[in-house]
Amino acid sequence: MKSNKRIIPKPQFKQQNIFNRLLKEPILYAEFLELLKIATDSFYETPELEFELLLSNGLPLEFDGDFVFLKTSKTPIKEQTFCIVDIETNGGSVKKGHQIIELGAVKYKNGEIIDKFESLVFAKEIPPYVQEVTKINPKMLESAPRLEKVLQEFKLFLEDDVFIAHDIKFDYTFVSDSFEKFNLGKLLNRKICSIDLAKRTIESEKYGLSFLKELLSIEIDNHHRAYYDALTTTVVFEKSLSNLDKKVKTVEDLITFSKSDNVINNQNKKENK
Repeated sequence: MKSNKRIIPKPQFKQQNIFNRLLKEPILYAEFLELLKIATDSFYETPELEFELLLSNGLPLEFDGDFVFLKTSKTPIKEQTFCIVDIETNGGSVKKGHQIIELGAVKYKNGEIIDKFESLVFAKEIPPYVQEVTKINPKMLESAPRLEKVLQEFKLFLEDDVFIAHDIKFDYTFVSDSFEKFNLGKLLNRKICSIDLAKRTIESEKYGLSFLKELLSIEIDNHHRAYYDALTTTVVFEKSLSNLDKKVKTVEDLITFSKSDNVINNQNKKENK
């Protein structure tokens, strides 16, 4: 028997056509609001509130007169603040009841680390294998802040910066799902996987963080601790930037390049045939 109960969808940025247009050109604000009315499944009463939701969830929108544009489409790489993030968790899925037990991040801009975020997170259970890898045990988390508080603080820290992680799919999804669990919205920040970028800028047999750390002689201890892995990822990211083609100028150019076919190992295979 089907229920007659109406399910109210969560507000989501499902407007891919709008986003694709923003990648190409600015959109009149009035038109943007009209497009939101059509494309958004939300319980918000007005498109203006929906627009504010996009901003609060990290989508980097900006005004130029009466037009709305995607900041990353115009921002030169040197002028962009990147938030490089790493998390340790007690399992693989928020939806299965797992959570973040440590969150570390650094803000990087034009060759410098300009800010940092570091926190353990209270959790009752940590599987033995996680304790072995991270060296984090339940005793260490007894006085740590609760997850909701850490996420609230991290959301303010992150702002609309470009989110970078070494395996973006896991970290970005896990943080986003955690935000949603505590009604903090859904991540809409632009993102880059430092593994993908490294594969196009650093010649290496493997691209795991520990392997790149050794290859690049990165002298940072405490592997598998969030803040220190975020620092290591920052060095890898910086190395990637130093090897970029000069044609890659804006942040959106960088995002596109990180997903391109220019994988170094693939190119080497072709040359050796």
